[in-house]
Amino acid sequence: MSLKGDVCVLTGACGFLGKRLVRLLLEEENMAEIRLMDKHIQPQLLHSLEDCRGDTKLSVFEGDIRDGDFLKKVCRGASIVFHIASIIDVNDSVEYSEIYGVNVKGTQLLLEACIQENVVSFIYTSTVEVMGPNLKGEPIVNGNEDTVYDSSLKFNYSKTKREAEQRTLQAHSEVLQNGGRLATCTLRPMYIYGEGCRFLLGHMGDAIRNKMFCFVCLYRRPG
Repeated sequence: MSLKGDVCVLTGACGFLGKRLVRLLLEEENMAEIRLMDKHIQPQLLHSLEDCRGDTKLSVFEGDIRDGDFLKKVCRGASIVFHIASIIDVNDSVEYSEIYGVNVKGTQLLLEACIQENVVSFIYTSTVEVMGPNLKGEPIVNGNEDTVYDSSLKFNYSKTKREAEQRTLQAHSEVLQNGGRLATCTLRPMYIYGEGCRFLLGHMGDAIRNKMFCFVCLYRRPG
């Protein structure tokens, strides 16, 4: 599927995943416009993308995911939304009302904005955390999206991400203002790491201090 000529909204554009998706879209798709949405867009992000921007217009939208009027403005005239923005908290250090407001209410408001502004595609970034551990510790073997798995979610983060995921899937085929249909899907990435990952560095430091650090050397045979 080509995204040539499309107008894309990308929430959480300044996050670890968001920044890489923006660059990937610029490098591999000839889109008409990419709208970068976050609470605050770092000027250095725009500067870092100049080498691959080409003819694609980069627009900045700074605001709150919980502001419905703002979201309608962001989505107006767009054809696809990549929803990445969320509060990540696996220590329950963030107030439940705050994480629910961003992860669940924000997603719902964004879906409603898509319906009102005739956005045809909505891709939600969920997490493997929504599956949670099985109460008996049983693994999933040869499972798929329809596999029934009796999981127990411990953190508010995983609970809110699962509810947001459910709301996204429930919105699939909703009728748009112009009579079209909204197509939605959710993705459950595993734990993401790479250049600039602040979480990985913290884990590495803890592992070294606890003498639990291991080094894996990947060797590729010549030819």
